[in-house]
Amino acid sequence: MVNIKICGLRTLEDIQAVNEARPDYIGFVFAPGKRQVTASQAAAMKDHLAPGIQAIGVFVNESVDRILSLAEAGIIDMIQLHGDEPEQMILELKAKTKAPVIRAVRVRTTDDIHRAFSVPSDYLLFDTYTKDAYGGSGQTFDWSCIPPMERPYFLAGGLTPDNIIQAARTPAFCLDISSGVETDGRKDPDKIRRVVETIRAYNRNTTQTLF
Repeated sequence: MVNIKICGLRTLEDIQAVNEARPDYIGFVFAPGKRQVTASQAAAMKDHLAPGIQAIGVFVNESVDRILSLAEAGIIDMIQLHGDEPEQMILELKAKTKAPVIRAVRVRTTDDIHRAFSVPSDYLLFDTYTKDAYGGSGQTFDWSCIPPMERPYFLAGGLTPDNIIQAARTPAFCLDISSGVETDGRKDPDKIRRVVETIRAYNRNTTQTLF
């Protein structure tokens, strides 16, 4: 069963779109960039988010205290670390909150993934390596370089409605899409609906094939 995350929500209109499409996860980006939101903006959106959709906070080299404050306030349900955060920070977060931690890995080769095997996070997230950037490139990487994994992982980087089925055929736990469901830099409700419906249909067909 493949899950789907719509990342980079910024407005209540975005929340309305995901409430109608019903992905498994959404992402609020607190790191600097064009999709960055404040705590108050995220809180307002979370208040309108449909039950059953989990909100993930995306951070780059943020302080433990700020991350914990957002988790404790119920603004985020999960924590995604997308910077150079040390393993000790992951252990501290896990000791102080029940919110699961996702560690992002910027992938150039299989070696980048192997080095992440010892990271004490609940999940890994594989994204495309981009020099001088922590993510958001809109480019894919070679998914065949992902070795067999015991830990569930999110797959990100360049996912679109056109390649989402190909991505679903990987062993990824969740597909993480952001710019691929945007038009002119804004979330597109039709694209969001299309990718979620595509993944739901894929899951149904896969289940029927198994039985």
